[in-house]
Amino acid sequence: MGEKICGLVGRRLGHSWSVPIHAALGCEGYRLIELEPDALASFLARPDIGGLNVTIPYKRDVMPLCDAIDPAAEAIGSVNTIVRGADGKLTGYNTDIDGFLYMARRAGISLAGRKVVILGSGGASLTARAAARREGAREIIVISRAGPDNYENLSRHADAEILVNTTPVGMYPGNGAAPVDLNAFPHLTGVLDVIYNPRRTALLLQGSARGIPCSDGLPMLVAQAKRAEELFTGRPIPDSENERILSQLRREMTSIILIGMPGSGKTTVGEALARLTGREAIDLDARIEEAAGCSIPEIFAAEGESGFRAREAAAAAEAGKRTGVILLTGGGIVKTAANYAALHQNGRIYQLVRDLTLLPTEGRPLSQGADLAAMWQERAPLYQRFRDAEIDNSGTVDDTAAAIWREFSEHSGD
Repeated sequence: MGEKICGLVGRRLGHSWSVPIHAALGCEGYRLIELEPDALASFLARPDIGGLNVTIPYKRDVMPLCDAIDPAAEAIGSVNTIVRGADGKLTGYNTDIDGFLYMARRAGISLAGRKVVILGSGGASLTARAAARREGAREIIVISRAGPDNYENLSRHADAEILVNTTPVGMYPGNGAAPVDLNAFPHLTGVLDVIYNPRRTALLLQGSARGIPCSDGLPMLVAQAKRAEELFTGRPIPDSENERILSQLRREMTSIILIGMPGSGKTTVGEALARLTGREAIDLDARIEEAAGCSIPEIFAAEGESGFRAREAAAAAEAGKRTGVILLTGGGIVKTAANYAALHQNGRIYQLVRDLTLLPTEGRPLSQGADLAAMWQERAPLYQRFRDAEIDNSGTVDDTAAAIWREFSEHSGD
């Protein structure tokens, strides 16, 4: 595109993944363009604009500033892609619908003939409504805070079959929040959440626990970008690029979480993984000690195990928001069921296993003088519930780290 400006226009763009996605699609000059509302019109009047994506809060604001609107974007009521043609005219498109339909189909979720309940009434909601209409949904209900269908009367839509979240509830840094409780919808056959950070919102974790097909918004983000890039360049891009880029981003964003018995080697293996991968290793116990201003044995002495577990849960909730890191946990983190969501939201969880006779106990409040066999019997099913994979740590530390990285490289892009 030569010297033409190519990028994403919005007001606050600190956590956008659009730059690496478009770079992977061949647009190296793609950049983030933060604009205040009073600067939008003058920016779009620039003659050196080539191709732009548009995000909140400007998806509707840019429409009167375009010379032409694609019929599909007109029908949706919002624009997320603008291209300046050879004649100098700006045309507005909506590629979000392409991304939304890709996300749903990839998850095996059909909207045809289904009752679709959409949470939120903003720009993403308009896209979800248009997609549901295009796919032949039987009924489309929009839930908003103040509309006739709202969060106070959800029970009238307990027969919903597809639930779509287009609100920011649960998005980083507000991880762990959910706009609704899925128990209000006993007949769901699919849950779609346009949020992609964290990878698994509280809503999606609840859906997965019920065995409902689910998807986060990253496939939508990638597929809409691919379609936008086609409009920018006028050249088709193979659909296979969606999966290639999606897998690449999944690997970059997914954290590696180490769990296991006290003394199973989480810290040393984590340090080896950090050297191998260049990722930051976060020691949860060290974070707890730093926040408390004293050692873990001192926390146990002053507050008991319950006090320590509360501190541990708070630390896990905060550290679990991070993406693309290595998180080293304490041996008993699995004893608090709520820690699973904190660790799993962005992570792939590895249980390190080592012969009980090789586990050191020095400086470990619950291991000293304990019956490790009894501890193992209690915790083994908890580790099994948390883990995505089990890794034997009876060899060298470097061998164990390499085994984790191989498994992660093969499966984190799924």
